[in-house]
Amino acid sequence: MAVLVLAISLRPVHGPWGSGRRGICQVMNWEIGLTLALIALTLIAFIREWAAPDVIALTVLCAVVALGLIDPTKMTEVFRNEAPLTIAALFVIGGALERTGAVDHIGQLLKTRLSGNLRVAIFAFSALTAFFSAWMNNTAIVAILLPVTLGFARTKNIAASRLLMPLSYASILGGCCTLIGTSTNLLVNGALKDAGEKPMGMFELAPIGIPLAVAGIGYLAIFGPRLIPARSSISGSLEIEFRTTPLYHVLVEDDSPMLGKALLETPLFNRAGGVHVLEIRRNGQRIMQPMNTITVEKYDRFLVAVHGRSKQTVKPVDLFLSIRAQVLSTVDGIVTELVVRDESSLLGRTLARADFRQNYNAVVLAVHRDGVNITKKIATLPLEIGDTLLVITPAHNLDEIAASRDFVLTDKPVEEPVRPPKHHSVLAWAALIGVVLTATATDLLNGFFPAIPKIPIHYAALVGSLALLWLKVITPRDAYASVDWQVLLMLYGLLGLGMAMQATGTAEFLAGSLVALTRGLFSPEVLPLATLWLVFLLTLLLTEVLSNNATAVMMIPIVLGLARELGVDARPFVIAVTVAASCAFALPMGYQTHLMVYGPGGYRFSDFLRVGIPLNVICWIVSCLLIPVVWPFHP
Repeated sequence: MAVLVLAISLRPVHGPWGSGRRGICQVMNWEIGLTLALIALTLIAFIREWAAPDVIALTVLCAVVALGLIDPTKMTEVFRNEAPLTIAALFVIGGALERTGAVDHIGQLLKTRLSGNLRVAIFAFSALTAFFSAWMNNTAIVAILLPVTLGFARTKNIAASRLLMPLSYASILGGCCTLIGTSTNLLVNGALKDAGEKPMGMFELAPIGIPLAVAGIGYLAIFGPRLIPARSSISGSLEIEFRTTPLYHVLVEDDSPMLGKALLETPLFNRAGGVHVLEIRRNGQRIMQPMNTITVEKYDRFLVAVHGRSKQTVKPVDLFLSIRAQVLSTVDGIVTELVVRDESSLLGRTLARADFRQNYNAVVLAVHRDGVNITKKIATLPLEIGDTLLVITPAHNLDEIAASRDFVLTDKPVEEPVRPPKHHSVLAWAALIGVVLTATATDLLNGFFPAIPKIPIHYAALVGSLALLWLKVITPRDAYASVDWQVLLMLYGLLGLGMAMQATGTAEFLAGSLVALTRGLFSPEVLPLATLWLVFLLTLLLTEVLSNNATAVMMIPIVLGLARELGVDARPFVIAVTVAASCAFALPMGYQTHLMVYGPGGYRFSDFLRVGIPLNVICWIVSCLLIPVVWPFHP
């Protein structure tokens, strides 16, 4: 984007710029050129994933200071922005809602009440997701409803892919309806305050967000059954009886032929026969070392799964008889899928290096990535965000796996964990509603009664989260675990880039370049409207390959300068950037929730293009038709 705009801006300008302006190229200086180069490098780093997003963003913050683009004494001003604080507090409130089962209960109720009609199911799950994502973190909502949706799909014999993509899309559409719907909305609001512009109200986005949600969900319910293919994930191809399997606790007797042999040379390491060792105990202690270093000793205890559908699969009775191992007990096992989260400690690590079997008490049978099931050399495969692992694990172990926060579970534990008292759920909802009402009511009342102070959203959210901690609805440990620290650090880093764009005049320079381009193509009467359509499209394209927050940070200072160049109100362009920055539907890597459903839905890259591009076009058209009506260029 930066390279494209730079090329446009270096062209001679022949247009009604006003007195003293003969061309944009004459006002460009080395600081603007250096900032443009840094923007281009940042875009490449994000697209190529040279490092984690927060690492890239914080590096950019340090770079703008080192290059002299902002004064070192002003570097700390990025931490004065209220958006990250607000987002952190809302993460805590959302975490309380998640842990008290407030959302899960409604999802389970929907699961039991719905019929097997596909269009009705798409509409119901999408509407539920959109509603909750207007108030909570999108990722949390999808993580909660993912196993519920998969369970519904299994019981109604519906391909999970038909429901999971609408689930992800609806979480984005719902987030466009309120100020707290996404971190992007709050980030834009903070940028407006820093620029001296009027901040957004709690429901200012509703006149555009609600129509978009209605249009998007309607599109998915009507055309989704035809456009979304019926695909199955790894475990989706298994018949229901093969999703559960007994696990055997066996004791090696003192006359076993395995004694003194390396474990890898015994019948217990017969992958072709469907034999998988989950746990090894010796003298009452788990052996936490690689399997290729273990030698079998008498009275060793193994937790073994014998699972498979091929003719080579051994029979458990014959296996244990041949190795002279006594079966002590059996436990219920489950074949399930684990989706690697964006904050997982396993990212970039192989299963072997992570000691997956020992640390998670599970065995990986296959890895699903980019529509392909990988079954060979999986132990040496570095894991990525959105990878789906097909594992065998004790059913009671799902709670511990969920507690690690390394995965999104696609199955609920067989025995649900003990839920907090019901009034905790009520208190969590009361905190969220209180935050929304306090920020909204004081803002409205201040307009009629100036003596009533406005209570900003970041203060209300902080008080709400502290109330939940004092009432012990959520523990401090769970509160810290609920915060997505990567998002917060990335925001702080990107705010530095926004400061550099304003301090060096780069934002004004790019805005002038964009105006110069549109002035050469459109008449003055339609120039603001045409520019609005162009800004929305440019933001939409950028957010497909960048994070929505990075796109918003770069575009907001540009559109503020653009409005000044055109002599119109900046609000329509700000709203366009805010909405478009979240409309990432066409690429699976465009949004976190897409990666969460990618593996469990068994999707291919082309599936998102087929369904997402029309949805992008719908959002583009609906938004650009409504925005000038709700937010006129000349109020």
